[in-house]
Amino acid sequence: MNIDLTGKTALVTGSTAGIGFGIVQGLAAAGATVFLNGRTAEEVDEALAKLSGSVRGVVAELGTQEGHEALLDAVPEADIVVSNLGIIQMAEFFETDDDIWNRHWNTNVMTGVRLARSYLPKMEKKGWGRFVLLGSESGFTIPVNMIHYGVSKAADIALARGLAKRMAGTGVTVNSVLPGLTLTESVTNLLNELHGDSDKSIEELANEMVRSEYPASLIQRVATVEEVANMVVYLASPQASATTGAALRVDGGVIDTV
Repeated sequence: MNIDLTGKTALVTGSTAGIGFGIVQGLAAAGATVFLNGRTAEEVDEALAKLSGSVRGVVAELGTQEGHEALLDAVPEADIVVSNLGIIQMAEFFETDDDIWNRHWNTNVMTGVRLARSYLPKMEKKGWGRFVLLGSESGFTIPVNMIHYGVSKAADIALARGLAKRMAGTGVTVNSVLPGLTLTESVTNLLNELHGDSDKSIEELANEMVRSEYPASLIQRVATVEEVANMVVYLASPQASATTGAALRVDGGVIDTV
């Protein structure tokens, strides 16, 4: 399968590192003109310096309406929108105050809502578009040590399904992608903090974490950023025209359902 996105414009939020950065790489490699997004000019510039292809940067804090409007000024239209921006914080339920819940809701859910309101009608007018929300296997498994996060990701999955119904018959598809534990910079940093004196490689430590914390994993290892990005690039392609309203799992089989 040859995915060719030449002539398409893509926007990936929260994409200066981690899964978002991998998605930018994948879309650019497929020929799209990609807008990378970060909170600060320094983050954006550092990310752009690592990339090749037609990639541009947009500085905007998308957890707020003001930041969203700044993004729209820079990127008024896009053929492909990937709502990747998200935050995650472990906290005992009875110690999670309204501020924690509101931060996760505004960043993990409302960012996608605002993007959908702004970009989907323009896609509909063109008769073609791809909108992808990054969910998580946590949206189904709801981790007890971060219920607030799981709830926000369950909302992302529901939002994608609802939007797909709303865009039925328009030529615009909406899907969610559900990663499991993925070897991002943040996971690497966490493992270094926890096991800085270990002789094992980061991959070995990450795989041990999967087997310990995610025993339902069928691949019994951590996923790579590229593996998650590959799913998103496929969904952004013309080849995925019959896939919409789906929650596509890149979780290594953690979610125990058929």
